[in-house]
Amino acid sequence: MSLFFVLLGKIIPLYLNIGIGYILSKYLKVRRDIVAFLLVYILGPAVIFFATLSIKIDLQIAFLPIMVFLFGSFIAFFVLMKHSKTWKDSSVNTLAFTCGTGNTGYFGIPLAMILLNENAVNIFIFVTLASLLYENTTGFFVTAKGAFSAKQSIHKILRLPLVYAFILGVTLNILGVELSSNIVPYFENLKWIYGILGMMMLGMGLKGFDLDEDFDKKYIKIAYFYKFFIWPLFMLAVINLDKNIFMFLNEDIYDVLFLMSIVPLAGNTVTLAILLKAKPEKASFTVLLSNLVSIIYIPLTLSIYQGF
Repeated sequence: MSLFFVLLGKIIPLYLNIGIGYILSKYLKVRRDIVAFLLVYILGPAVIFFATLSIKIDLQIAFLPIMVFLFGSFIAFFVLMKHSKTWKDSSVNTLAFTCGTGNTGYFGIPLAMILLNENAVNIFIFVTLASLLYENTTGFFVTAKGAFSAKQSIHKILRLPLVYAFILGVTLNILGVELSSNIVPYFENLKWIYGILGMMMLGMGLKGFDLDEDFDKKYIKIAYFYKFFIWPLFMLAVINLDKNIFMFLNEDIYDVLFLMSIVPLAGNTVTLAILLKAKPEKASFTVLLSNLVSIIYIPLTLSIYQGF
C-alpha cells in the first residue's frame, strides 16, 4: 500500500500539467501545434543530444536501446498491417505508433527516480533514447503514412533534427568529449521543461474532444493489449532467458527493462497526431486514460514482479 500512495503523490502533479494544457488551449487560445513543434524540433533534440553525450556506453548499455527500438518497430508495423482496414481515417496510424512505445520520458523518468537506485536511473534515462528515436523515425513514419505517401514520410523523417542530434551525441561520446560542468544545470532545466510541456500537450490534445466520436472501444482495447500485456510479457521473457541462458545483463538492467515495459502510453502520440492532423482527440483521450489506469496497474505489476 505504501508504494501505491508514493506513486499517487508523484503522479498528481503530472495531471495538473495536463489540466493546465487543456485550459491554455481551450480558453486562452494557445496554439498546440506551436508547442508540439517546440517538443519535436527543438527540446527533444537538445535533450537527446546532452543525454547521449553524458552516459558511459558499453556493450550491455548499447544492447538495450537497440532491442527496445527493434521490438517497438516490429509491433508498430505489425499493428499497422493487421488493422489497416479497421478504420477509414488515420486512427490506425496513431494506434500503430502508440503500441510500439510508451511514456518513458514524461512519466517514466520520474517513476524511475522513485523506484530505482542511481545507477539504474541513469541506465533508464539512456534507454529512453530508444523510445525517442523510435517515435521520431519508425513512429513518425507509420503516423505520417495516414496523411502522406511513403516517400513523403521518409523525407519528413530525414528533416527531423533529433536523428542528427542522436548521431552527433554518440559520435562525440565515442571521441571522448565531455560536458562542461557549467552546461549540466542547463541540461537539467531542459529536461524539466521538456517533461512539463509534454504533459501539457496531453491536455491540449483534448481540445475539441467528442465523446461519441473519439471514445473508440476497439482502439483502446488494442492499444492497451499491446502496452499493458505484450510489452511486459516480452520483457519478462528476455529477463528469464538472460538469467537462465545468456547471463549477459545484470539486476539493474532487469529492473530497467521491466519498469520501461509498464509505463502508460506515450505522450508523444498526441504530439505527432497534432503535427500530422491524425485524430489527436482520440489519441489524447486514450493516452490520458492509460495514465489513470496506471495508478493501479503499475503498483500491481511491480508487486508481482518483485514476488518472482
